[in-house]
Amino acid sequence: MNKLLIKGARIINPVKNMDSVGDILLQNGKITAVGGKIACEAAQIIDAQGLIAAPGLVDMHVHLRDPGFTYKEDIISGCKAAAAGGVTSLLAMPNTSPVTDTPETVSMILEKAQNADARVYVAAAITHGLKSEQLCDLAALKNAGAIALSDDGRPVENTALMAQAMMQAPQLNLKIVSHCEDLDLAKAGFPYAAEDCGTAREIALASTFDVPVHICHVSTAASAALIRDAKLRGVQVTAETAPHYFMLTEKELQHHDADYRMNPPLRTEEDRLAIIEAVMDGTIDAIATDHAPHSEEEKADFLTAPNGSIGMETSLAVGITALVKDDCLDLSQLIERMSVNPAYILGIDAGTLNVGAPADVVLFDENEEWTVDETKLHGKSRNTPFKGLTLTGKVKMTICRGEIVYTDK
Repeated sequence: MNKLLIKGARIINPVKNMDSVGDILLQNGKITAVGGKIACEAAQIIDAQGLIAAPGLVDMHVHLRDPGFTYKEDIISGCKAAAAGGVTSLLAMPNTSPVTDTPETVSMILEKAQNADARVYVAAAITHGLKSEQLCDLAALKNAGAIALSDDGRPVENTALMAQAMMQAPQLNLKIVSHCEDLDLAKAGFPYAAEDCGTAREIALASTFDVPVHICHVSTAASAALIRDAKLRGVQVTAETAPHYFMLTEKELQHHDADYRMNPPLRTEEDRLAIIEAVMDGTIDAIATDHAPHSEEEKADFLTAPNGSIGMETSLAVGITALVKDDCLDLSQLIERMSVNPAYILGIDAGTLNVGAPADVVLFDENEEWTVDETKLHGKSRNTPFKGLTLTGKVKMTICRGEIVYTDK
Protein backbone atom coordinates (compact mmCIF):
# COMPACT_ATOMS: atom_id res chain seq x y z
CA MET A 1 0.00 0.00 0.00
CA ASN A 2 1.54 3.30 -1.14
CA LYS A 3 0.93 6.19 1.28
CA LEU A 4 2.29 9.72 1.11
CA LEU A 5 1.52 12.29 3.79
CA ILE A 6 2.23 15.91 2.87
CA LYS A 7 2.67 17.88 6.08
CA GLY A 8 2.28 21.58 6.73
CA ALA A 9 1.76 22.89 3.19
CA ARG A 10 -0.22 25.94 2.24
CA ILE A 11 -2.99 24.15 0.35
CA ILE A 12 -4.51 25.98 -2.61
CA ASN A 13 -7.55 24.20 -4.03
CA PRO A 14 -9.50 26.72 -6.13
CA VAL A 15 -12.56 24.53 -6.69
CA LYS A 16 -13.21 24.63 -2.94
CA ASN A 17 -11.97 28.21 -2.46
CA MET A 18 -9.43 26.66 -0.12
CA ASP A 19 -6.25 28.49 0.84
CA SER A 20 -5.03 27.31 4.22
CA VAL A 21 -2.18 25.47 5.90
CA GLY A 22 -2.65 21.75 6.47
CA ASP A 23 -1.85 18.18 5.49
CA ILE A 24 -2.79 15.99 2.50
CA LEU A 25 -2.91 12.19 2.60
CA LEU A 26 -2.44 10.24 -0.62
CA GLN A 27 -3.18 6.52 -0.72
CA ASN A 28 -3.23 4.12 -3.66
CA GLY A 29 -3.24 6.90 -6.22
CA LYS A 30 -6.07 8.91 -4.63
CA ILE A 31 -6.41 11.83 -2.25
CA THR A 32 -7.99 10.43 0.91
CA ALA A 33 -7.80 13.38 3.34
CA VAL A 34 -7.17 17.12 3.02
CA GLY A 35 -6.69 19.88 5.58
CA GLY A 36 -5.87 20.15 9.25
CA LYS A 37 -3.42 17.81 10.92
CA ILE A 38 -3.53 14.25 9.61
CA ALA A 39 -1.90 11.18 11.11
CA CYS A 40 -1.31 7.96 9.20
CA GLU A 41 0.83 5.01 10.18
CA ALA A 42 3.38 3.73 7.69
CA ALA A 43 3.03 6.76 5.42
CA GLN A 44 6.05 8.40 3.84
CA ILE A 45 6.20 11.90 5.31
CA ILE A 46 6.83 14.88 3.02
CA ASP A 47 7.75 18.01 4.95
CA ALA A 48 6.10 20.79 2.96
CA GLN A 49 6.38 23.66 5.42
CA GLY A 50 6.84 26.89 3.50
CA LEU A 51 5.61 25.33 0.26
CA ILE A 52 2.40 25.63 -1.74
CA ALA A 53 0.48 22.42 -2.47
CA ALA A 54 -1.75 22.73 -5.53
CA PRO A 55 -3.43 20.36 -7.96
CA GLY A 56 -0.99 19.17 -10.60
CA LEU A 57 -0.93 21.45 -13.62
CA VAL A 58 -2.86 20.51 -16.75
CA ASP A 59 -1.10 21.60 -19.95
CA MET A 60 -3.65 21.33 -22.73
CA HIS A 61 -1.23 22.06 -25.59
CA VAL A 62 1.93 19.96 -25.88
CA HIS A 63 3.94 18.56 -28.79
CA LEU A 64 5.61 15.34 -27.66
CA ARG A 65 6.98 14.64 -31.19
CA ASP A 66 6.28 10.95 -30.77
CA PRO A 67 5.99 9.08 -33.13
CA GLY A 68 8.35 10.20 -35.85
CA PHE A 69 10.43 13.05 -34.42
CA THR A 70 11.82 11.46 -31.29
CA TYR A 71 15.23 13.09 -31.76
CA LYS A 72 13.45 16.29 -30.59
CA GLU A 73 11.35 14.75 -27.82
CA ASP A 74 9.52 11.55 -27.02
CA ILE A 75 6.71 10.61 -24.71
CA ILE A 76 9.00 9.61 -21.85
CA SER A 77 11.35 12.60 -22.08
CA GLY A 78 8.47 15.01 -22.59
CA CYS A 79 6.76 13.73 -19.47
CA LYS A 80 9.99 14.16 -17.50
CA ALA A 81 9.98 17.81 -18.58
CA ALA A 82 6.32 18.01 -17.60
CA ALA A 83 7.02 16.62 -14.13
CA ALA A 84 9.86 19.09 -13.60
CA GLY A 85 7.37 21.87 -14.29
CA GLY A 86 4.61 20.52 -12.05
CA VAL A 87 2.54 19.30 -14.99
CA THR A 88 0.77 16.01 -14.21
CA SER A 89 -1.66 15.90 -17.17
CA LEU A 90 -1.07 17.01 -20.74
CA LEU A 91 -2.77 16.96 -24.13
CA ALA A 92 -0.53 15.71 -26.94
CA MET A 93 -0.98 17.33 -30.35
CA PRO A 94 -1.31 15.24 -33.53
CA ASN A 95 1.35 16.67 -35.90
CA THR A 96 3.52 13.59 -35.55
CA SER A 97 4.83 11.20 -38.21
CA PRO A 98 2.68 9.37 -38.96
CA VAL A 99 0.04 11.94 -38.11
CA THR A 100 -2.16 10.90 -35.18
CA ASP A 101 -5.11 10.27 -37.49
CA THR A 102 -5.74 6.54 -36.97
CA PRO A 103 -6.90 4.49 -33.98
CA GLU A 104 -3.63 2.54 -34.13
CA THR A 105 -1.50 5.66 -33.60
CA VAL A 106 -3.74 6.87 -30.77
CA SER A 107 -3.44 3.48 -29.08
CA MET A 108 0.33 3.41 -29.53
CA ILE A 109 0.74 6.79 -27.83
CA LEU A 110 -1.50 5.83 -24.91
CA GLU A 111 0.27 2.50 -24.45
CA LYS A 112 3.72 4.09 -24.45
CA ALA A 113 2.54 6.71 -21.96
CA GLN A 114 1.25 4.25 -19.36
CA ASN A 115 4.40 4.46 -17.24
CA ALA A 116 5.40 8.02 -18.06
CA ASP A 117 5.86 10.72 -15.40
CA ALA A 118 2.65 12.53 -16.43
CA ARG A 119 -0.76 11.51 -17.67
CA VAL A 120 -0.91 11.79 -21.46
CA TYR A 121 -4.18 12.54 -23.24
CA VAL A 122 -4.43 12.53 -27.02
CA ALA A 123 -5.72 15.14 -29.44
CA ALA A 124 -6.22 13.24 -32.68
CA ALA A 125 -6.29 14.88 -36.11
CA ILE A 126 -9.45 16.37 -37.59
CA THR A 127 -8.43 15.65 -41.18
CA HIS A 128 -6.32 12.87 -42.69
CA GLY A 129 -2.67 13.85 -42.77
CA LEU A 130 -3.59 17.36 -41.56
CA LYS A 131 -4.32 18.10 -45.23
CA SER A 132 -7.81 19.62 -44.84
CA GLU A 133 -9.18 17.29 -47.54
CA GLN A 134 -11.02 14.49 -45.73
CA LEU A 135 -12.37 14.12 -42.22
CA CYS A 136 -10.88 11.37 -40.09
CA ASP A 137 -13.10 8.68 -38.63
CA LEU A 138 -13.82 10.69 -35.50
CA ALA A 139 -15.79 7.94 -33.78
CA ALA A 140 -12.96 5.46 -34.29
CA LEU A 141 -10.45 7.93 -32.85
CA LYS A 142 -12.69 8.44 -29.84
CA ASN A 143 -13.03 4.68 -29.32
CA ALA A 144 -9.25 4.36 -29.41
CA GLY A 145 -8.95 6.83 -26.54
CA ALA A 146 -8.64 10.32 -28.03
CA ILE A 147 -10.34 13.04 -26.00
CA ALA A 148 -9.88 15.98 -28.37
CA LEU A 149 -9.49 16.85 -32.04
CA SER A 150 -7.13 19.30 -33.71
CA ASP A 151 -5.05 19.83 -36.82
CA ASP A 152 -2.68 21.89 -34.71
CA GLY A 153 0.50 22.84 -36.44
CA ARG A 154 -1.76 24.16 -39.16
CA PRO A 155 -5.42 25.14 -39.41
CA VAL A 156 -8.22 23.21 -41.07
CA GLU A 157 -8.35 25.21 -44.29
CA ASN A 158 -11.65 23.81 -45.58
CA THR A 159 -14.35 25.68 -43.65
CA ALA A 160 -17.07 23.15 -44.54
CA LEU A 161 -14.95 20.29 -43.12
CA MET A 162 -14.31 22.29 -39.98
CA ALA A 163 -18.04 22.86 -39.58
CA GLN A 164 -18.71 19.14 -39.96
CA ALA A 165 -16.11 18.31 -37.32
CA MET A 166 -17.44 20.92 -34.92
CA MET A 167 -20.95 19.50 -35.24
CA GLN A 168 -19.87 15.87 -34.84
CA ALA A 169 -17.46 16.40 -31.94
CA PRO A 170 -20.00 17.18 -29.18
CA GLN A 171 -21.97 14.04 -30.03
CA LEU A 172 -18.79 12.04 -29.39
CA ASN A 173 -17.80 14.03 -26.30
CA LEU A 174 -14.68 15.25 -28.07
CA LYS A 175 -13.27 18.78 -27.72
CA ILE A 176 -12.26 20.71 -30.84
CA VAL A 177 -9.07 22.68 -30.13
CA SER A 178 -8.35 24.98 -33.04
CA HIS A 179 -5.16 26.47 -34.43
CA CYS A 180 -6.60 29.71 -35.82
CA GLU A 181 -4.71 30.99 -38.83
CA ASP A 182 -5.56 32.00 -42.38
CA LEU A 183 -2.62 30.54 -44.27
CA ASP A 184 -3.07 32.75 -47.33
CA LEU A 185 -2.85 35.87 -45.20
CA ALA A 186 0.13 34.43 -43.32
CA LYS A 187 1.97 33.70 -46.58
CA ALA A 188 1.20 37.23 -47.78
CA GLY A 189 2.94 38.65 -44.71
CA PHE A 190 -0.06 39.57 -42.57
CA PRO A 191 0.42 37.50 -39.40
CA TYR A 192 -1.95 39.60 -37.27
CA ALA A 193 -4.79 39.35 -39.77
CA ALA A 194 -4.04 35.66 -40.23
CA GLU A 195 -4.71 34.88 -36.58
CA ASP A 196 -7.62 37.27 -36.20
CA CYS A 197 -9.45 36.02 -39.30
CA GLY A 198 -8.93 32.43 -38.20
CA THR A 199 -10.33 33.24 -34.76
CA ALA A 200 -13.31 35.04 -36.28
CA ARG A 201 -14.10 32.04 -38.48
CA GLU A 202 -14.13 29.59 -35.59
CA ILE A 203 -16.32 31.91 -33.52
CA ALA A 204 -18.72 32.30 -36.44
CA LEU A 205 -19.02 28.52 -36.85
CA ALA A 206 -19.54 27.99 -33.13
CA SER A 207 -22.21 30.69 -33.11
CA THR A 208 -23.99 29.53 -36.27
CA PHE A 209 -24.20 25.87 -35.29
CA ASP A 210 -24.39 26.42 -31.51
CA VAL A 211 -21.45 24.14 -30.78
CA PRO A 212 -18.33 24.59 -28.63
CA VAL A 213 -14.82 25.39 -29.81
CA HIS A 214 -11.54 26.01 -28.00
CA ILE A 215 -9.14 28.57 -29.47
CA CYS A 216 -5.43 27.75 -29.15
CA HIS A 217 -2.49 30.08 -28.36
CA VAL A 218 -4.24 33.46 -28.50
CA SER A 219 -1.64 36.19 -29.03
CA THR A 220 -3.29 39.35 -30.39
CA ALA A 221 -5.42 42.06 -28.83
CA ALA A 222 -7.93 41.73 -31.65
CA SER A 223 -8.41 37.99 -31.18
CA ALA A 224 -8.86 38.50 -27.45
CA ALA A 225 -11.51 41.14 -28.18
CA LEU A 226 -13.30 38.81 -30.60
CA ILE A 227 -13.41 36.08 -27.97
CA ARG A 228 -14.59 38.48 -25.27
CA ASP A 229 -17.43 39.70 -27.48
CA ALA A 230 -18.39 36.14 -28.43
CA LYS A 231 -18.59 35.08 -24.79
CA LEU A 232 -20.82 38.05 -24.01
CA ARG A 233 -23.12 36.89 -26.82
CA GLY A 234 -23.29 33.39 -25.37
CA VAL A 235 -21.10 31.66 -27.96
CA GLN A 236 -19.59 28.43 -26.63
CA VAL A 237 -15.97 29.48 -26.98
CA THR A 238 -13.03 28.93 -24.65
CA ALA A 239 -9.45 30.01 -25.18
CA GLU A 240 -5.86 29.61 -24.06
CA THR A 241 -2.70 31.64 -24.31
CA ALA A 242 0.93 30.72 -23.66
CA PRO A 243 3.39 32.21 -21.15
CA HIS A 244 5.58 33.79 -23.83
CA TYR A 245 2.65 35.90 -25.04
CA PHE A 246 2.16 37.57 -21.65
CA MET A 247 5.84 37.96 -20.76
CA LEU A 248 7.76 38.56 -23.99
CA THR A 249 7.33 40.78 -27.06
CA GLU A 250 8.57 41.01 -30.62
CA LYS A 251 11.59 42.97 -29.38
CA GLU A 252 13.16 39.61 -28.51
CA LEU A 253 13.49 38.93 -32.22
CA GLN A 254 16.24 41.54 -32.35
CA HIS A 255 18.49 38.83 -30.88
CA HIS A 256 18.20 36.98 -34.22
CA ASP A 257 17.91 33.83 -32.13
CA ALA A 258 15.44 31.26 -33.50
CA ASP A 259 14.44 30.19 -29.98
CA TYR A 260 12.24 33.31 -30.01
CA ARG A 261 10.49 32.22 -33.18
CA MET A 262 7.13 30.56 -32.67
CA ASN A 263 3.72 30.51 -34.36
CA PRO A 264 1.84 32.69 -33.60
CA PRO A 265 4.86 34.98 -33.35
CA LEU A 266 5.69 37.22 -30.42
CA ARG A 267 3.62 40.39 -30.66
CA THR A 268 3.77 44.02 -29.53
CA GLU A 269 3.70 45.38 -26.00
CA GLU A 270 0.10 46.48 -26.65
CA ASP A 271 -0.83 42.89 -27.48
CA ARG A 272 1.02 41.56 -24.43
CA LEU A 273 -0.94 43.86 -22.14
CA ALA A 274 -4.20 42.93 -23.88
CA ILE A 275 -3.47 39.24 -23.35
CA ILE A 276 -2.84 39.87 -19.65
CA GLU A 277 -6.13 41.75 -19.42
CA ALA A 278 -7.91 38.84 -21.14
CA VAL A 279 -6.37 36.34 -18.71
CA MET A 280 -7.40 38.52 -15.79
CA ASP A 281 -11.04 38.99 -16.82
CA GLY A 282 -11.59 35.37 -17.87
CA THR A 283 -11.79 35.99 -21.61
CA ILE A 284 -8.83 33.63 -21.86
CA ASP A 285 -9.67 30.61 -19.72
CA ALA A 286 -6.42 28.68 -19.68
CA ILE A 287 -2.65 29.00 -19.80
CA ALA A 288 -0.97 26.30 -21.90
CA THR A 289 2.59 26.12 -23.16
CA ASP A 290 2.44 24.97 -26.80
CA HIS A 291 5.61 23.06 -25.79
CA ALA A 292 7.33 22.56 -29.17
CA PRO A 293 10.78 20.97 -29.00
CA HIS A 294 13.31 21.33 -31.82
CA SER A 295 16.94 20.28 -32.04
CA GLU A 296 19.85 22.71 -31.76
CA GLU A 297 20.71 22.03 -35.39
CA GLU A 298 17.20 22.93 -36.55
CA LYS A 299 17.22 26.14 -34.54
CA ALA A 300 20.72 27.19 -35.64
CA ASP A 301 19.66 29.42 -38.55
CA PHE A 302 17.34 32.26 -37.52
CA LEU A 303 15.79 32.67 -40.97
CA THR A 304 15.14 29.03 -41.80
CA ALA A 305 14.51 27.47 -38.38
CA PRO A 306 11.14 25.89 -37.62
CA ASN A 307 8.81 27.76 -35.30
CA GLY A 308 8.28 26.66 -31.73
CA SER A 309 9.66 26.81 -28.20
CA ILE A 310 9.60 24.57 -25.16
CA GLY A 311 7.80 25.68 -22.03
CA MET A 312 6.55 23.09 -19.55
CA GLU A 313 9.41 23.50 -17.07
CA THR A 314 9.05 27.28 -16.91
CA SER A 315 5.29 27.85 -17.21
CA LEU A 316 4.43 28.05 -13.52
CA ALA A 317 7.39 30.31 -12.74
CA VAL A 318 6.57 32.61 -15.66
CA GLY A 319 2.98 32.78 -14.45
CA ILE A 320 4.10 33.75 -10.96
CA THR A 321 6.71 36.22 -12.23
CA ALA A 322 4.61 37.97 -14.87
CA LEU A 323 1.13 37.72 -13.34
CA VAL A 324 1.20 37.10 -9.59
CA LYS A 325 4.15 39.34 -8.70
CA ASP A 326 2.60 42.15 -10.75
CA ASP A 327 -0.74 41.72 -8.95
CA CYS A 328 -2.60 40.67 -12.10
CA LEU A 329 -3.70 37.37 -10.51
CA ASP A 330 -3.41 35.79 -7.10
CA LEU A 331 -2.00 32.29 -6.75
CA SER A 332 -5.43 30.66 -6.62
CA GLN A 333 -6.46 32.37 -9.85
CA LEU A 334 -3.22 31.30 -11.53
CA ILE A 335 -3.77 27.67 -10.50
CA GLU A 336 -7.33 27.95 -11.77
CA ARG A 337 -6.06 28.92 -15.22
CA MET A 338 -3.25 26.35 -15.26
CA SER A 339 -5.06 23.37 -13.74
CA VAL A 340 -8.76 23.74 -12.93
CA ASN A 341 -9.97 25.35 -16.15
CA PRO A 342 -8.01 23.23 -18.65
CA ALA A 343 -9.17 20.06 -16.86
CA TYR A 344 -12.77 21.29 -17.06
CA ILE A 345 -12.49 22.24 -20.73
CA LEU A 346 -11.07 18.83 -21.62
CA GLY A 347 -13.46 16.95 -19.34
CA ILE A 348 -10.72 15.04 -17.52
CA ASP A 349 -10.47 14.05 -13.87
CA ALA A 350 -7.86 16.57 -12.75
CA GLY A 351 -7.49 20.06 -11.36
CA THR A 352 -8.62 19.50 -7.77
CA LEU A 353 -7.31 18.43 -4.38
CA ASN A 354 -10.70 17.09 -3.34
CA VAL A 355 -10.99 13.85 -1.42
CA GLY A 356 -11.34 11.07 -3.98
CA ALA A 357 -9.52 12.96 -6.72
CA PRO A 358 -6.40 11.56 -8.41
CA ALA A 359 -3.26 11.99 -6.31
CA ASP A 360 -1.69 14.54 -8.65
CA VAL A 361 -0.03 17.34 -6.67
CA VAL A 362 2.60 19.99 -7.26
CA LEU A 363 4.61 21.45 -4.37
CA PHE A 364 6.35 24.74 -5.09
CA ASP A 365 8.09 27.63 -3.41
CA GLU A 366 6.35 30.79 -4.60
CA ASN A 367 9.29 33.00 -3.53
CA GLU A 368 12.36 31.10 -4.73
CA GLU A 369 14.22 32.84 -7.51
CA TRP A 370 16.12 30.86 -10.14
CA THR A 371 17.78 31.52 -13.44
CA VAL A 372 16.73 29.43 -16.41
CA ASP A 373 19.69 27.36 -17.59
CA GLU A 374 18.62 25.57 -20.75
CA THR A 375 21.38 22.97 -20.32
CA LYS A 376 19.76 21.74 -17.10
CA LEU A 377 16.26 21.20 -18.44
CA HIS A 378 14.82 17.70 -18.47
CA GLY A 379 13.52 17.21 -22.02
CA LYS A 380 15.61 16.48 -25.10
CA SER A 381 15.51 20.00 -26.56
CA ARG A 382 16.80 23.33 -25.27
CA ASN A 383 14.84 25.89 -27.32
CA THR A 384 13.41 27.97 -24.50
CA PRO A 385 12.75 31.70 -24.98
CA PHE A 386 13.20 32.19 -21.23
CA LYS A 387 16.87 31.14 -21.12
CA GLY A 388 18.97 33.39 -18.92
CA LEU A 389 15.95 35.00 -17.27
CA THR A 390 15.57 35.05 -13.51
CA LEU A 391 12.10 33.81 -12.56
CA THR A 392 10.27 33.59 -9.25
CA GLY A 393 8.56 30.37 -8.19
CA LYS A 394 10.24 26.97 -8.17
CA VAL A 395 8.68 23.53 -8.40
CA LYS A 396 10.12 21.46 -5.57
CA MET A 397 8.21 18.19 -5.99
CA THR A 398 5.65 16.70 -8.36
CA ILE A 399 3.44 13.75 -7.47
CA CYS A 400 1.52 11.91 -10.19
CA ARG A 401 -0.72 8.89 -9.59
CA GLY A 402 0.41 8.99 -5.97
CA GLU A 403 4.09 8.55 -6.90
CA ILE A 404 6.86 11.13 -6.55
CA VAL A 405 7.96 11.73 -10.16
CA TYR A 406 10.13 14.81 -9.63
CA THR A 407 12.16 16.28 -6.77
CA ASP A 408 14.15 19.49 -7.11
CA LYS A 409 17.76 18.89 -6.16
